[in-house]
Amino acid sequence: MSRAFVKEGDGALDPLPDLPVSPHPNYVTPNGLATLQSRLRDAQSRLATLKARPDRLDKLPEAAAERDIRYIEARLRSAILIDPAAQPLTHAAFGHAVTVADENGDETTYVIVGEDEADPARHLIAPHSPLARALIGAAVGDAVTWRKPSGTVSLEILSIDLP
Repeated sequence: MSRAFVKEGDGALDPLPDLPVSPHPNYVTPNGLATLQSRLRDAQSRLATLKARPDRLDKLPEAAAERDIRYIEARLRSAILIDPAAQPLTHAAFGHAVTVADENGDETTYVIVGEDEADPARHLIAPHSPLARALIGAAVGDAVTWRKPSGTVSLEILSIDLP
């Protein structure tokens, strides 16, 4: 058999490609910053555990942990800390909990948080999401239009609070 097409390496992996970093400003709440710092410590601990394995033939988990650390460090370097308590509750802003009512009178409270904290299933929305863009700057009593892929929804702002 010809060896022309066999790549012989030194057993090391090429670094995994970095995770994509959002082009949006990286606004974070105090809780979001603490969560990122905790994620970094966990990833560093995971990497140390992986490197301490007696059998390190599979280097892919180490490469993945290193990639995760690079990503989290980049997010921490670009973090812009915003304290929601320092912002007036007269208008919806980053870090605020905004309670709205839809056309049917159903009430929902959304919290505008950083991208790394966002979880739409828990009503935690990123500031550049269409809903957050509709809410930011609105005051209690205002009606806003949320443009969704399925159509537009009119929402009335009922209250603005700290989460």
